[in-house]
Order: sequence, then structure tokens, then C-alpha cells
Amino acid sequence: MKIYDVLILGAGASSLMCAANLDKKLSVAIVEGNSKIAQKLKISGGSKCNFTNIEVTPNNYEADYDFVCASLEKFSKDDLLHYLHVRGLESELRKERYYFCKKSSDEIIDILKKEIRGVELRLSENILHVSKTELFEVKTSKETLRAKTVVVATGAKSYATLGATDIGLQIAKSFNIKVKDFHPALVGLTIQREQFWMRELSGLSCYVHVRVGDKILKEELLFTHKGISGPAILSASLYWQKGTISLDFLPNSHIFSLLSDSKKLLSSIIPLPKRLSKALLEALGVEDIECKKITAQMREKLQKIHNYEFSPAGNFGFSKAEVCRGGVLSEELNPYTLESLHVQNLHFIGEVVDVTGELGGYNFQWAFSSAVTCATAINEACSL
Repeated sequence: MKIYDVLILGAGASSLMCAANLDKKLSVAIVEGNSKIAQKLKISGGSKCNFTNIEVTPNNYEADYDFVCASLEKFSKDDLLHYLHVRGLESELRKERYYFCKKSSDEIIDILKKEIRGVELRLSENILHVSKTELFEVKTSKETLRAKTVVVATGAKSYATLGATDIGLQIAKSFNIKVKDFHPALVGLTIQREQFWMRELSGLSCYVHVRVGDKILKEELLFTHKGISGPAILSASLYWQKGTISLDFLPNSHIFSLLSDSKKLLSSIIPLPKRLSKALLEALGVEDIECKKITAQMREKLQKIHNYEFSPAGNFGFSKAEVCRGGVLSEELNPYTLESLHVQNLHFIGEVVDVTGELGGYNFQWAFSSAVTCATAINEACSL
């Protein structure tokens, strides 16, 4: 029976980048349940893949700071941009923050395909179980494979339509490695009855600041028939589990600076879509009257435009989540190798690890950074 030097489980962004950076002398195979590689990467960002951000720091992640820092320093956003640029990627910077593929996500996928020539692709082969004696044995839906090193890059439970599962956590648990169960993240939030007025604004969006704990997320909010979504809310959902969040509907100006001693209606001087202005005033219990007639009590209520606080009811669930919180606990892994501290030659990378980034390319950056960290460590170990 063939013994592989490295078996990589999963064929997503982290898996492909890991394989691309392994020494070409090593015998490597990628095992994937889907019939095609990089399915999530392909559809992300409207099929143009937001793969990193103008600024990437550990503060953009819900994770252990030092743990994330080790991989981001090993393979930074500048390293990623250079890696892709010299291989022909045309990137596009949007909103002066987000890096996308200029043409399509196929540009990155094609680059990675070229870099993994020589790697055996075992597609449409579901991973069932992993065990270890002297070597690792990976039982699949087709046969049992043997390897000296295993890299678990199976992702998380979001995008179940693309075959996403929690097999990575099952593998970790079978080796008594501590994990945190997956929960939806970068996902819209549902609302309580008191905020049902937001449903009437479905399809409307506006720029807001969202405060969750000590985090402030600055982007667009989108009202939907279920609740609230949009980039600001998706990132906020990463940090919210229960309790309140606060919305500033006018982050770039103060409501009192807009008021004047005029006959203009309140809703007309608020620089928001008229439907939102009227609905917001009603939610705050403020009559839409002439500015000059505003009372001190109304002024007090109007201040809440900058601090509309409420408790979401929940989120839209795994089917709508971009990624997941949870995964293999970072305390179980060596931050400089992504290897288990208890099981030699067993590595975990990408979304299967308890590291989740905000919306804006951070999760693909983590996938690529953790992959290079892991591949470098394996190369060094195999050269000894």
C-alpha cells in the first residue's frame, strides 16, 4: 500500500495553498468529497473573491491575538499580494479597502492549480475517519489511505450546499483534541417584535456604525424581511452572541447640528432615505414636526439616532452564514506550525481552527497564512 508523505483533507483555499508550498519532493495527496476543488473560493465575493484587505491585523479576528499573529507575520497580506501578483493575478481594490480578483475568482484558482501540479487529487471521496498507530490511516468512502503527516483543512459548516460538514471537529475529537462547536458567523441578525418596523424597510440600506461590546464596525446596513444584514451587521455578528448592540444611523454628523429654527419637517433634514427617517422617528417616539417646534423631550429622544440600542433575537443560521465561529482550540496547536501539541504530525489549518475574521477578506487571508505556516513547518521537519 502506498504511503504518502502528506495527506491534506479538504480542497479549499487553505488546502490548496498548503499543497502549493510543500516541497515538490514530497508525495502529497488532497482528499475532497466534492467533485471539484475550491468550491467556496469560486463563489465568494460575487465570484470575484475578496481575498484580503488593505489592513490586516489580529484585531480583525475573533481569536487568540498571539496565535493569529504568528501566521500573519509568517505570510502577511503583502506577501499574499506579491505571491499572486508574480503569478499573474490582476487584483482590484474596492472602497480603498478590499482586494478582489479583477476578472473572477478563477484567477486565484488557476494559479493554485498550476502550483499543485504533481499533487494527487482524490475528488468525490468523502473522509470518514482518521486514526494513527505508527502512521496515519485515513478511511474514506473509497479506501483507506496511509500517510506520515495529515493536514486537516476541511473548513466549517457554513455553505452546506457545497458539502460543508464538521468532519474536522470529529477528527480532532477522536484524538482528544479540544474544540469549540461551530456557530454561524458573518450572518444577518433576526429582530425582536419591538424592531419589526425594520422589516417594512426591506431592501433599503444605509451607512452605519455598529457597536458590539468594545468593537465598532463601520459599513453598510441592509434591512431585510428577516431582520438586518449588510457588511456592518455581518461583521458585528462575529462578536455578538447575546445581549445588546447599538446602531449609529448618523455617524458622520450629529442630529443637533442639522436642526434649525425652520418650518422644515424633521424627516426632511435627516440625511437618510425618507422611508428610514420616518420609520426611525416613529420608533423613537418622535413626531415628524417642524424643526422649530421641537421640545427638550424630543431632543432627548432624538439623541438615540446615534445610539439605537436593542437586543437581536438571533441570526439567520448556517444556511446564510459566510463562515463559522468555533473550531479546534488554538491552545491545542503550536502557533508556529499549526501542529497538534499532543499528536505529532497532525496539523489543522484554515476555518477548522477557532479563528474567525471580520467581513472583508480576512478569512481567506487567514486560510492562506495558516497554510503557508503549516507547509513551511512540514518542509523543515521533512528536511531534518
